[in-house]
Amino acid sequence: MDNMKEKNTFDWIASYPHGVTVSDTEGIIIAMNGASCENFKKYGGEKLIGSSLFDCHPKSANTIIRNQLDFQEANTYITEKVEKTEKAEEKRLISQTPWYHADKTFGGLVETIIDLPVNMTVKKR
Repeated sequence: MDNMKEKNTFDWIASYPHGVTVSDTEGIIIAMNGASCENFKKYGGEKLIGSSLFDCHPKSANTIIRNQLDFQEANTYITEKVEKTEKAEEKRLISQTPWYHADKTFGGLVETIIDLPVNMTVKKR
């Protein structure tokens, strides 16, 4: 059984194309995947591990983050990133969600950033 488990495991986070940043219950960044490090390269990338989310955001966002940590709440929204080039504006889906340890105790927040296609299809299901 252990042999089968080894065959079926892989490091999906290393090649996952969307940014994933993980914090603890105090808002300290404890993990970032490669896409997250690239997203935040101009702010230090991987060197952000060990720093506070509160140092990386404006005061208005810090109020939201504090509530998320205090009440274990999710926050999901779309941002527009406007480049000063000829590129069309880009949109990103931001999902900040509580994560929990195996014993179900609150562990902190996971932020996932997904770059959305400019002409994204909206499907009704």
